[in-house]
Amino acid sequence: MVVQYRSEEEVVAELMRLTAQPGYVYALATICHRDDLVMYGDELLAENLERLRGTERLIRTEITTLLGLMVRQPIDLQQPTVEQLQELVSRTDALMSELHHAMNQPSMASILAASSSQNPDEVWQGAAMREPIFYGSESAYPFQYRDLFVEKHAPDDQWLIRNKGFTSGQAQIVARSMCALMNIRVNQTPSRAPDRLGDILLPYEFTAQAVAERSHLTLEIVENVFRALTLDSTNDQFREIGDFNAVCATPLLPTGRGSVLLFQQYAIYEALYESPFFWMIADKTYRATASDNRGAFAEKFAHRRLAEIFGQGRVHSNVNIFDGKDIAGEADVLVIYADKLIIVQAKAKKLTLAARKGNDGQLKSDFAAAIQNAYDQGYECAQAILSGRCHLVDSSGAEIKLPGVIKDVYPICLVSDHYPALAFQAGQYLKHITTEIIRPPFVMDVFLLDVLVEMLSSPLRLLSYIGLRVAAIDEVMASHELTTLAFHLRRNLWLDPAYNMHMLEDSISTDLDVAMMVRRDGFPGQRTPPGILTAMVSTLYEKLISQIEWQNDPSIISLGLQLLALGEQTCRNIDRGLVAITARSRSDGSAHDFTIQGDDRTTGICFHCNPFPGEKAVKVLQAHCLKRKYLQRASRWFGVSVSPEGRLQFGVSFTFPWEKDDGVEALVKDAVPPSSAGTALKALEREMRPKKYGRNAPCPCGSDQKFKKCCGK
Repeated sequence: MVVQYRSEEEVVAELMRLTAQPGYVYALATICHRDDLVMYGDELLAENLERLRGTERLIRTEITTLLGLMVRQPIDLQQPTVEQLQELVSRTDALMSELHHAMNQPSMASILAASSSQNPDEVWQGAAMREPIFYGSESAYPFQYRDLFVEKHAPDDQWLIRNKGFTSGQAQIVARSMCALMNIRVNQTPSRAPDRLGDILLPYEFTAQAVAERSHLTLEIVENVFRALTLDSTNDQFREIGDFNAVCATPLLPTGRGSVLLFQQYAIYEALYESPFFWMIADKTYRATASDNRGAFAEKFAHRRLAEIFGQGRVHSNVNIFDGKDIAGEADVLVIYADKLIIVQAKAKKLTLAARKGNDGQLKSDFAAAIQNAYDQGYECAQAILSGRCHLVDSSGAEIKLPGVIKDVYPICLVSDHYPALAFQAGQYLKHITTEIIRPPFVMDVFLLDVLVEMLSSPLRLLSYIGLRVAAIDEVMASHELTTLAFHLRRNLWLDPAYNMHMLEDSISTDLDVAMMVRRDGFPGQRTPPGILTAMVSTLYEKLISQIEWQNDPSIISLGLQLLALGEQTCRNIDRGLVAITARSRSDGSAHDFTIQGDDRTTGICFHCNPFPGEKAVKVLQAHCLKRKYLQRASRWFGVSVSPEGRLQFGVSFTFPWEKDDGVEALVKDAVPPSSAGTALKALEREMRPKKYGRNAPCPCGSDQKFKKCCGK
């Protein structure tokens, strides 16, 4: 039997009829309670959030679509019967499932067509992108919209006061108060008894007076915020998916009885973050200022967050790159750390309505303006810097000193607003050039940068992830970069070499979601996701990493990046070796070492414990590393020296291709090839075991007495 599916237009038309039925608002409240509510016990756990990543619930964009269709006519508050309510909810679920299938058909058709085409890159054209754009993961956490809103719009406060009657901080307090009231009421009205249908709306209905009492703001200020965010039209222009939906910009829905409805906390925070710009550009006298402030926000935010990691002196804004007297490029933000550069190019561009509706030309035009142009500018800056002809001047006019040797340049393309399916589009559309020094671009929004700095809060950790992520740019497919970050936090972005593509599900990010909610919203729970940040806690390996994390030395940073790129078992082997050699040095006062090869077999590390560090010790370690590197025909070899207490002393690195060398060949001709890491560690651990002495044997302490009469008593 062949199943006939209706078109998207037919499904939307039926949704219009359904949402116009009397009492449909109660069905929407029921769906929001069912699909948005998270229950937890003493602390918030990842398992509590798993259902939010499931496919059986309606996501925010779907609920916003239903709201947009419902308000095409005045909200009908007539209460349905229990049976009518159940039918409305059931029919909604069925139609939204059908809508998803209808929107997915162009994508499936493109994939099938591409399978027989000689140009598979053309699969994601126009209409095929509508499904990932509409159903893709959220770009930001709601608390990021809430918190960054003030930072973004504080420069516009004077305009807001004059024209809207409130500041950005006051609007944020109103939104916080409404969301707090919603949480309280949801907990107070769990009952859904047949005679309590009216209670369904209670968590979502607000008066200005109630919010004023909660927020401790004047009633006038609250009313002004309500006025700015309350829908004042019938939303007639919203006829199909991709049309402008006024509910997104004005999420407060008037009831006609002196109150408003707000169904999703995310909606009011997102509207506050995005809507003020459109209010301000309608004022011709302020339009230019509003645009300047909007453009400056992403640059200032990137500078602030990156400076928290790398230090103010290593992060520069609005850097002009002069080739003689000519400007060869301008970097919005430039980070200089050890022998590595990060070049951030920021854009305040959004995906237009025409692109959301599947206009292929507009889709690519939007991407070019938001991402491709940013990358091209960053690449030009990198080339100019690496040419050696240019000098750099920051926004204050001060000269910027570059490192003598630059090993890596990481271009970052940064957008300041939600850009649906950004990671997916970057994988499909972005054209880039990779050299030995200029790495592939990392495309992100300010919200991802915020989470990266929050979770990878040291130069070493952040540089390690950026390096691993761009190295795997063509090997990972995820709906959002938060998913990839969550995978990294769990297992160090280790990708099975047997596969050339890895698809990551959104459910991977639940541990990260919990950690961010604990940190930013104060929920009880784990602040750090289980994985690479927790697995080696209290070990000598982690102690070594913690000492390397903030070192601004190229050799030490390179060593740290190599250590962080290793698999967990290799890291545990390193810890075993460190325990053994430091214990032996404390015991006999002599130097000891062990060597381990990286997981890719092209890299090695010599670990050295020396009670008496000095210039001679450095030379000994260098010679040892060079010999080992040559024997193993490796391209990179590192050495690290620690004290008997496990403190970092110094490090060396050798990163050059292996070549046959007759002089070195003579030095190592009698050398014994190194044993495997496992064998070497077992030998070390055997040597550390306590030795047994006969009762009548000489005492090992050197007292010239029998063991039984001395230390054996």
